Amino acid sequence: MMRKISILALILVLIALFWYLFLKPQDYQVSFKAKALPGTIFETVKAWNKTMDTVAPVQFESLQDFTQTLAFNDSVHIYEWNITKIHDSLSQIDVNIKDRDHSLMNKIKIPFSDTDFEKGSRKTLLDFNQFLNEHLQKFKVSIVGEEELFSTFCACVSLTTEPVEKAGGIMANYSYLNSTIFENGAEPNGPPFLEVENWDLKANTLSYNFCFPIIRSEKLPIHPSITYKRIFGKPALKAVYNGNYVTSDRAWYALLNYAEENNIPVEKKPIEVFFNNPNMGGNEIEWRTEVYMPIKESE
Repeated sequence: MMRKISILALILVLIALFWYLFLKPQDYQVSFKAKALPGTIFETVKAWNKTMDTVAPVQFESLQDFTQTLAFNDSVHIYEWNITKIHDSLSQIDVNIKDRDHSLMNKIKIPFSDTDFEKGSRKTLLDFNQFLNEHLQKFKVSIVGEEELFSTFCACVSLTTEPVEKAGGIMANYSYLNSTIFENGAEPNGPPFLEVENWDLKANTLSYNFCFPIIRSEKLPIHPSITYKRIFGKPALKAVYNGNYVTSDRAWYALLNYAEENNIPVEKKPIEVFFNNPNMGGNEIEWRTEVYMPIKESE
């Protein structure tokens, strides 16, 4: 009887050892909490990734799960991020880390010492946490709630960029659109705004219209890159964002979170109204953007 128990125990140990050495997906895990929503963390990882020695862009699966591949000397480390929202202002971050070419050796060493791989992984993610905390100090999002989206006629240019290049698209076309329209007799009718047409997180692309509200007229200039259209009023969720327009999508994630928490179906096509010209500079935390997330109409 004891012999059978010993054999069974040995088999279980060998199975566990085989799983640990050859099947366990990560070599090491680092966990910490952050005062941010998963969407903000995801976008910050993408920004931080550009400051690192990277092998590839961040690979998106969802806002809760994505993969980062970093180069460290002669090693390539795979960071699998898992984000769990605890509440509206706090998330749990678990990062599973694997050395692509030295995984087996790491698993052998880790139970017996605090390896350079472990120390380096902790240091890297401490650096990220500092990067994230510094970013969180540079903007503010305030949820207003349900409000009617404005209605206006407008002149627009259509653009497709990476989300992080959205502000660059605005700045590149601000003066151009302003001079082409208003120097030809158009009458302004409010601050400029951005209307998102397609937001593709997996492809990391954003298609949008950058528009100036104007009074409709029969004498508007005809230009191949300018279109005229009307925005119609409809119910929407509204937030106020203060900060650089590069990162105003943090308000998009806050509105999506608010919609989810309150069971409000929305269209993921935000509209941003800009009350500051980014070409004029100034204190970014004082820049004001009103952000609307349209509510889906009842079928």
